[in-house]
Amino acid sequence: MEGPITSLPPTAGFGLRHPHVLEVIDRPPAIDWVEVHTENYMVAGGPRLRQLDAIRERFALSFHGVGLSLGSVDEPDPAHLERIRKLVDRYRPAALSDHIAWVRAPAAMDGNPLGGASLNDLLPLPCTEEAVNILARNIAIFQDATGCRVMVENPSMYAEFAGAEMDHADFVAETVTRAGCGLLLDVNNIHVSAHNLGFDAADYLARMPFDAVGEIHLAGHAERRDGTGMLLIDDHGSRVRDAVWNLYDQAILATGPVATLVEWDTEIPTLDILLSEVATAQGRLDDLADARRATS
Repeated sequence: MEGPITSLPPTAGFGLRHPHVLEVIDRPPAIDWVEVHTENYMVAGGPRLRQLDAIRERFALSFHGVGLSLGSVDEPDPAHLERIRKLVDRYRPAALSDHIAWVRAPAAMDGNPLGGASLNDLLPLPCTEEAVNILARNIAIFQDATGCRVMVENPSMYAEFAGAEMDHADFVAETVTRAGCGLLLDVNNIHVSAHNLGFDAADYLARMPFDAVGEIHLAGHAERRDGTGMLLIDDHGSRVRDAVWNLYDQAILATGPVATLVEWDTEIPTLDILLSEVATAQGRLDDLADARRATS
């Protein structure tokens, strides 16, 4: 699909979660945009949509989905797509995205007791040509249904699949290129995956299609030690770690200033703490802009 990836301003924002909604409406922080989870607003009316109406008056919106299951062998659920389209028509978000993942079991498979059920998690895909083809098909359906050029987010990884035909960086880049969509570049996911699977995070980042990046995600992660070593968990439950900030600096040097989101979904802090992380991201964006002006 032709057209812009996003109309988000190239500034730092945050993921708006319910504990902060009323505070943000009553005392809007000095930022340009916020991101919301699309599925939280798939309702016919009521207080959630009235709150989102008020937020939309002050901020640009990024709609970030977690339930479309773009990696499923089945095509996206038409009813789910219709609910997304209605939200897009009502709010005209500056960006629309979902994940390189699957969340829904196949509707028809011999001996499958789940029968199309949602598994309520972002599950990984094998790095194969078949998986890329399925993703490209489903992303095209997503874009056609909404009339938007969408973004897809690179996954966090915890284990390798047998039979991989390409590595993780090539899998993400090929998906974006073949689908003609944008990339929501999550640098915390890159760091987590690189640690867990033993590859080089900087090399992965360097092979991303930077001209397709319309938004960057930052988040904290947890450390879990067992008998085999340390596992990193993408739990969005703490401040952004130094290694992730360093990877972010490399990313924005490659992309230039781009809309940057701080996610915090578990152990949600006060709004002041969240905004301090946003300010750190904005400071890095400003430093990049200053450096570019100094060398131009």
